[in-house]
Amino acid sequence: MHFDKSIKKLDYVHLSKYFFAFSIALMVIGVVFLSVFGLNYSVDFQSGSNVDINITKPMTKDEITPILEKLDIAHGTTINEGEQRISIRFNEVLSEDQDSVLKQEISKLDPNAAFEINTVDTDMARELAHNAIKSVLFACLGIIIYVSIRFEWRFAVAAVASLLHDAILVIAVFSIFQLEVDLTFIVAVLTIIGYSINDTIVIFDRIRENMRFAKLKTDEDLKELVDHSIAQTIMRSLYTALTVFIAAFFLFLLGGESIKMFSLAMSIGLLFGAYSSIFIASPLWYLLKIGKKKKPAKAA
Repeated sequence: MHFDKSIKKLDYVHLSKYFFAFSIALMVIGVVFLSVFGLNYSVDFQSGSNVDINITKPMTKDEITPILEKLDIAHGTTINEGEQRISIRFNEVLSEDQDSVLKQEISKLDPNAAFEINTVDTDMARELAHNAIKSVLFACLGIIIYVSIRFEWRFAVAAVASLLHDAILVIAVFSIFQLEVDLTFIVAVLTIIGYSINDTIVIFDRIRENMRFAKLKTDEDLKELVDHSIAQTIMRSLYTALTVFIAAFFLFLLGGESIKMFSLAMSIGLLFGAYSSIFIASPLWYLLKIGKKKKPAKAA
């Protein structure tokens, strides 16, 4: 109860300059890492072959490496070990002969091994990457149009700015730690955008509702209205974010390998999304709103 009262009494708009500075610093660091290191694309976004092997007997890299040498692969390979699963990433597409040799040699170590081979050529990888970028841009455009119609353009700008903030920071974390980016990562980013805009709209709706009955004469009156609106909805936002975060986090810990990166991206994005909805979107709308008031009137 003491925590509830303390967090509701915060002056969010006054503190927004610190939140903005913190977020800008994080995004700058993220963009720098992204420019220097790039992203660790999976086979979904770059040409090559990815071989997932479900094993029934223990198998180590030392046992697999001699097999890969027999394939005469010109470019490098990456081997990821698991308790019942081994993933081998080839930087070039396996031929039918190489595919056959790999299966035969692995089967000698584990006759019950099951193989799943995914192959993407250069053109397909490029098309997938472009379509992923388009999907995020179209989602943001749709949000701008919808929020502008339902609220006003300042709400739309503030909402999309907070969404881009969330997306950039999630991408930056994956770049910094060189986590694998696959199609499920794009799904996670779009899901985060959808969740974050829902959380943001709840606060915006409360601001709009409070404005109907408020007598706003000064910027201070508007600031108090924004602070009061955030205070009215903040515990709902935090409880909802925490509930979904717990589910996503345990999916990351206990879920299968195929949804691991999706769950991790969701967990990170949920934290950034809750933060931006409360501390970025609404204070940014306030700045845009008072900016309009301060514009000098046109001479008659």
